[in-house]
Amino acid sequence: MGELVLSKLDKVYRSKRTSVHAVKSFDLTVKPGEIVALLGSSGCGKTSTLRMIAGFEEVTSGSISLDGRVIHTLSPSQRGVAMAFEAYSLYPPLTIGENIAFALKAARLPAAQQQILVKNIAEMLEIAGILNRYPSSVSGGQQQRASLGRALVRKASLYLLDEPMGQLEPQLRAVLRGRIKHFLRENNCTTILVTHDQTEANALADRIAVMEGGVLQQYATPAELKARPANLFTGAFIGEPPMNIFDAKITAAAREIRFDIEGGVSLAYPVSDFSPDVQRLIAGRREVALGIRPHAFHIGNGALRGKVISCQWLGDQTHVAVDIGGRTVVSVSHARVDKQPGNEIGLSALAADLHIFDAETGRAVAHGGSPA
Repeated sequence: MGELVLSKLDKVYRSKRTSVHAVKSFDLTVKPGEIVALLGSSGCGKTSTLRMIAGFEEVTSGSISLDGRVIHTLSPSQRGVAMAFEAYSLYPPLTIGENIAFALKAARLPAAQQQILVKNIAEMLEIAGILNRYPSSVSGGQQQRASLGRALVRKASLYLLDEPMGQLEPQLRAVLRGRIKHFLRENNCTTILVTHDQTEANALADRIAVMEGGVLQQYATPAELKARPANLFTGAFIGEPPMNIFDAKITAAAREIRFDIEGGVSLAYPVSDFSPDVQRLIAGRREVALGIRPHAFHIGNGALRGKVISCQWLGDQTHVAVDIGGRTVVSVSHARVDKQPGNEIGLSALAADLHIFDAETGRAVAHGGSPA
């Protein structure tokens, strides 16, 4: 499986009245055998990017190369790409088994070999019992798995999976994620997955490309995205529940750095909690956006005090929403928290858990006590 390189990729949709710049100067390299997720909200440009790679959308400008050859000028059938469509796109006159075997038959594989490959992929996806049925007679989730099987059964240089498990119930989705990742790893499949589901992206992908407004915001491993977001958008987008964001004013003294937050509350830390480089970075700043993840908030007698709005035990963790200075702050604890709405509560966070962003540009300044 070869390397995929997207260089300065642009997509503009034009009509008589308007134009939409869906993908903007997009650069991305996917290593051979790597699984990469394009992650973002609806309309961020991820599906347009995938369809340009597949050849179903023309490239406005830029280039796409695979295995060292330029492919964006080739027809879809010449690119060596297999795609699982979000809308399934199964052939109604063919059975589920015939749909999965369609590319194998086109490649003129022996019938016995086709049957073995189809049987194996169907068992992995738990649709072996419907191979003789037609698409109109099975559920949307079964059709989606058939579309996925039709892509995975092929020998291709690149696999494109567009929201491949969006119609499946959570328990089955969790099981199939593990099986599919093992299959892709075992067969060294270079893969791009499009999803809006962070859990799916984190579970399947080696690296995640976070997109918004057609722009690549950050391209990194799941761990890096959470620990060291490149900007305020990525910091707020990645993580569940989302990162708490505060507008803060900095006061830097000889021994203390204080963050004054809206609502008349402050967080203060010894200067020694921050590296000299971070001290220099924030010394010239008056205002920043301060990010603290819910799991980093500690419940107790912290400096941030407010009243509990809700306290929910979810079976393995407690989500506590607190009104602090007129805004809702969320804390997550892995222990049970015995608090009722209206109870007063205090929250604290270590300097090592702070994410500091430039108030104007949104770019990350520091994570914990070290520079971004």
